[in-house]
Amino acid sequence: MSRLLVTLFLLLFILTFNACAVPPQDNATAAQAALAYYYPKIEMEQLNPTPIAGVYELIVVSGETLYFAPASGHMLLGDLWTADGHNLTLENATARLSAKTAMFPLELAIVIGEGKNQVIEVTDPDCPFCRQSSDYFAGRDDVTRYIFLSPLAQIHPHAVAKARYILASKDQEQAYEEVFSGKYDSEPPPAVEESGLLKQHQDIVRKVGISGTPHFWINGQYVAGYNPATFKLLLNK
Repeated sequence: MSRLLVTLFLLLFILTFNACAVPPQDNATAAQAALAYYYPKIEMEQLNPTPIAGVYELIVVSGETLYFAPASGHMLLGDLWTADGHNLTLENATARLSAKTAMFPLELAIVIGEGKNQVIEVTDPDCPFCRQSSDYFAGRDDVTRYIFLSPLAQIHPHAVAKARYILASKDQEQAYEEVFSGKYDSEPPPAVEESGLLKQHQDIVRKVGISGTPHFWINGQYVAGYNPATFKLLLNK
């Protein structure tokens, strides 16, 4: 064998070995790289494949679901449905948030009731749907409610003061009932010393990755918004 052939053989062997030694990027890794390239400032929680080839479900840290096409860099907003009527976006969000039940430190919550069903609530004192939900659960004697306050100051400018009043009160349950009944809608709540508990509630909600109100976890099952039919179904299981 000539020296040239030997050299070519060794070069081919080295190139083949190096090609095998470096694992190829999988699709998920490539998709994450494309996301970082097109949207370097986005704060990602999860990037998951979808039934649509080349499209990924993107969960951002604030909890919203987007859809990302790495090949083109396009971002889509909306719900993904199957042909037989399943809302995959909602189903995935429900499963993902249900798994976060343990992220709520119940010892920091406002506790109301002593029923067998555990209900975790994220609520705003001035949110009308939160008040409707509160009325619903107040009408049942089979729930223990663990309430975390998340006032949306941009929409409800007086909600922060009401939340602080509830959390700083010696009798949180009574203060909660006063506020949610509308007692302080036309006058400010009594002044209280800042306890720091509201910030803890807000930090918890932020870590869970939700925005807006209300949100519920009924016996570990996540429910978005005021939905009495779903409440009843889960509580009666």
